Amino acid sequence: MKRFLIAALLLLFVAVIVTGIVGYNFMRDKGIADFFANMPRPEITVSTQEVKETSWTPELEALGTVNANQGVNLTVETTGVVKDILFTANEKVQAGQVLLQLDDAVERADLEAGKATLANNRLVLQRALELQQRGVGSQSTLDDARAASSTSEAQVNRLQAILDQKQLTAPFAGTVGIPRIDDGQYLQPGTTVVTLQDLDRMRVDFTLPEQQLADLKIGQPIRLGPRNGDLSFTGKVAGIDPRVDPASRLVSVRGEVSNAQGKLTPGQFVQVRVQLNEQPNVIAVDQTAVVTSLYGDYAYVVRPADQAKQSEPAPAGQTGAASASETPKTDETKAEAPKLVANQVFVKTGRRSEGTIEIVSGLKAGDMVVTAGQNRLSNGAPVKVDNTVTLDAKGLAK
Repeated sequence: MKRFLIAALLLLFVAVIVTGIVGYNFMRDKGIADFFANMPRPEITVSTQEVKETSWTPELEALGTVNANQGVNLTVETTGVVKDILFTANEKVQAGQVLLQLDDAVERADLEAGKATLANNRLVLQRALELQQRGVGSQSTLDDARAASSTSEAQVNRLQAILDQKQLTAPFAGTVGIPRIDDGQYLQPGTTVVTLQDLDRMRVDFTLPEQQLADLKIGQPIRLGPRNGDLSFTGKVAGIDPRVDPASRLVSVRGEVSNAQGKLTPGQFVQVRVQLNEQPNVIAVDQTAVVTSLYGDYAYVVRPADQAKQSEPAPAGQTGAASASETPKTDETKAEAPKLVANQVFVKTGRRSEGTIEIVSGLKAGDMVVTAGQNRLSNGAPVKVDNTVTLDAKGLAK
């Protein structure tokens, strides 16, 4: 009996200890949960922009290559030895200016002999005409004199053409490149002497998707430059290929642009913007206000906490932003309610231009959208607006 009582007391003691440990852990976990549940969410600093209806000039974006409006590689038409190179690299030349002279001594001598023969045959023709007028010359003699004179004249023209081929002239005004021949070099027909480019007017060739073909028209203004932040060159659309490439589904477009200062170089890669007609009453915001995810494009709208509405339900399986229903309820007696909160709103976007993007649906005039700091936001998060600072990609003030 004594042993039974001792065992019962030991079991009771163990039960009391176990119950105390379990109760302590339960109360501790409950206290921690209550603490975090009632802890106020920190306000996140963001920059905002008011959504307004505005007149907007949309643009079609493309990548292009610049070429000279006129550009050729000048070659010789006949054989010969280089006698004089009459240009220097990067020299501006005029149309018809002689750039290269080949040795033409033999051709000049032949031309002089041909001119002498022509002069003699013309004298014979003149005497034959005088005799015919006096009635003492025969018609056959006159015909022979005329034929000889015509043959000599054709021979002189031929020799003059051969002599002209010994000179290389500029077909149009422009800038020549680096000489590719040397004095005394023997040249074959077709040998490239130098490149000639008209740099005052340039053309830019680019392609656009076939869906944008209906928006293109001859004469539309274009802007271009080596990068997006420097589109200082202006021009117009000069040609549109009527055929769409069946392999790439792209249409080729050519623009013309003035290059009076010579800052554009043939073969240069440029950014091109084709300006379309101005459109009134368009909702457009900064591109930084729109976040792209697997479930669609969305933006954060800042509203007063007492007026904030639940954003549209996120698609099933979304992991990018928490829904407002998942926001832990706060104890108003222990934490002050936030003044401003960010609501996630899914939007449908349109065209882009100059760092702005068209909003087809999802936003309305008067909404305040977050333009920086979205990466730290979730649906219903309290925010503090400070548009005097610049935020980096992580939403931190710089």
